[in-house]
Amino acid sequence: MFAKRTQEVEPFLAMEVMERGMAMAREGISIVQLGVGEPDFDAPPEAVRAAVDSLQSGETHYTDSRGVFPLREAIAKDCEARRGVAVSPDQVVVTSGTSPAILLCLNLLVDTGDEVILATPHYPCYPNMIAVCGGKPVLVPTGPEDGFVIDVSRVRAAVTPRTRAILLASPANPTGAVQPQEVIEGLSELGIPILSDEIYDGLTYDGARVTSPLQFTEQCYVLDGFSKRYAMTGFRLGYLIAPMIAMRPLQSLMQSFFISTSEFVQHAGLAALAHGAEHVERMRQEYAARRRIMVDELRKMGLSIPIDPPGAFYVLVDMRHFGRDSLTLSFDILEKAHVALGPGRDFGEAAEGFVRFSFATSRDQIEEGLRRLARALPEL
Repeated sequence: MFAKRTQEVEPFLAMEVMERGMAMAREGISIVQLGVGEPDFDAPPEAVRAAVDSLQSGETHYTDSRGVFPLREAIAKDCEARRGVAVSPDQVVVTSGTSPAILLCLNLLVDTGDEVILATPHYPCYPNMIAVCGGKPVLVPTGPEDGFVIDVSRVRAAVTPRTRAILLASPANPTGAVQPQEVIEGLSELGIPILSDEIYDGLTYDGARVTSPLQFTEQCYVLDGFSKRYAMTGFRLGYLIAPMIAMRPLQSLMQSFFISTSEFVQHAGLAALAHGAEHVERMRQEYAARRRIMVDELRKMGLSIPIDPPGAFYVLVDMRHFGRDSLTLSFDILEKAHVALGPGRDFGEAAEGFVRFSFATSRDQIEEGLRRLARALPEL
């Protein structure tokens, strides 16, 4: 009845746990949501004002399919400031969130049966996107014993004549791992296009520094956006930076799939880049404090945390000793502790038995959720 590709799209299990929690809340049960990766902060006020002003000025029409030039120019300047690499505004395509940017790049590079190498644990949607584009995800495991750092030799061994790209995330969801410079250099030397998801760049702790493949290879496609760093999830604003040779086909794909990104939202992004740095830094410092509270309290409960996450806003907790799959365990925690978490199965087999906690919510919610979990642990 439906296309075969729809059968290859796996459900987002964290959302299923969250939705069950929402149903419980409608029944009058107090639920603490620690499973969703959405900042609880408001967007930078300058971005909100810019969106309102833009709407009131009638900026509600189609734009250049690549995005308005001032925003593409600002993104290029921001790229040079953060990554130390000069790019042209003509290498930028503005998208409605980072997911469309990923889909554009996969459609550019992947034919039916082609392979995309992906480190795991991974963001749940990556394999789905690859499969919908006709590709095959080739998983290269990372583990807690090495801090979820990618082994370049394992990636090299996974390369075949059908390999079309490496999809990389640093900082990573769900581990928070930041890949060392030598790993990024090693992957760049393989001569394979790298799709580098850098949506959590700027949210790092304890001096961790993000290295972009853009610094080492011209075959890099940077995927980024405003959702995480600027707490602008609902604006749906992202972008990609690509080699100049790829821009014409990417523009054609953008025209056919999406036409253009909302004009007034683009002006909000321009304001965020111009005025949002202090807002981002305040959020980052608060995330760092929440991270410390969460990691310390979980360890006091006797739970195993492989790494203090150097980036993003997640803590991946090893709960394999409870002796059940992570989805069952997450639902058990929801029923007994009234705390919603992210089951590790979402993030690939390498994360089965783990559970993801998010510190993107308030300290009060974090502390209450952890108190509830501590009380419920003997029953699990």
